[in-house]
Amino acid sequence: MSLQSVREFFAARQLDIPIIELETSTATVALAAQAHGVEPGRIAKTLAFRLGEGRVILLVAAGDARIDNRKFKEAFGKGKMLPAEDVVELTGHPVGGVCPFGLAHPLPVYLDQSLQAYDVVLPAAGDVHTAVKVAVSQLADITAGAWVDVCQVPVAEAA
Repeated sequence: MSLQSVREFFAARQLDIPIIELETSTATVALAAQAHGVEPGRIAKTLAFRLGEGRVILLVAAGDARIDNRKFKEAFGKGKMLPAEDVVELTGHPVGGVCPFGLAHPLPVYLDQSLQAYDVVLPAAGDVHTAVKVAVSQLADITAGAWVDVCQVPVAEAA
């Protein structure tokens, strides 16, 4: 059902973005990176948080980025990742297929600066076997996402 909501979201906005459907699971960053033959950072993961005042937000970040608790608290105050059942209820997407498109309920979308290291990223498309390939600038336009700096990215080791 959530894959259909993503299709409808794209159609309503006349977006010609093909949805990639695979036989293999892409439910984790590692599985998705392997399935698409890309580095983990290029997988755009969508995380759902409940903030202190009960507000729910989505944060899209590079697949290899980790939440920096200090930065997150400075930007949003206290927050906690939503449990899987709440994620499904609020987004309409299963964990592993959560994306900022075709949401069951309108939610504010924030894009972490970690995405800006890439020209094109692959967020899920509402199912654990799907993704879309989208330019980071287009992702920002489509989601009306606000840019934030709340993650840490791994530091490349010197050879």
